[in-house]
Amino acid sequence: METYGRYLNVVDVEATCWTGRPPAGQVSEIIEIGLTVVDTQERTRVGKHRILVRPEHSTVSAFCTELTGLTQEEVDTGVTFAEACAQLRKEHRSDSRVWASWGDYDRKQFQRQCDAGGVSYPFGSAHVNAKQQFAAAQGWTKGVGMRHALEVAGRPLEGRHHSGADDAWNIAALVLDLMAGRAWPEVDGGGG
Repeated sequence: METYGRYLNVVDVEATCWTGRPPAGQVSEIIEIGLTVVDTQERTRVGKHRILVRPEHSTVSAFCTELTGLTQEEVDTGVTFAEACAQLRKEHRSDSRVWASWGDYDRKQFQRQCDAGGVSYPFGSAHVNAKQQFAAAQGWTKGVGMRHALEVAGRPLEGRHHSGADDAWNIAALVLDLMAGRAWPEVDGGGG
């Protein structure tokens, strides 16, 4: 049995996007879930994962491909959103682990998409907004983007910005810095 709080899931999603409003009949949907597992005791990143998700109510625009590197052909090979949520629970214990994201977008996008599709929300209630924690540790009232935070922390951007898997990996490095500086909260949220 896994000790509650031992592992933290750091999640970053990429979703279909456009330069302006979505085309008629389309909505923004998750197309990639990046997840890095952090061992909070050993203070290391122990797993980098990527789940491609096939959109059901949108297509990947040229703008989205330029931003994320993801193409329609690539995401067409992915799993459904419901299957991705089931995979998060089964393979990454997402319903019993504390999880973190950079800002609240990822949490809200999951909630919106679960509500719209009648899919069970894959996470427990214990979520940490890493962007907010980083800002507080710096004494700032407002958060900054992940790339700027990496610069402030003196860390390189590893991989491609706006790749869910790479962004989760980079966010996890910032989380580890916050833990080392005792600026990461102790989180209650259930058993595991």
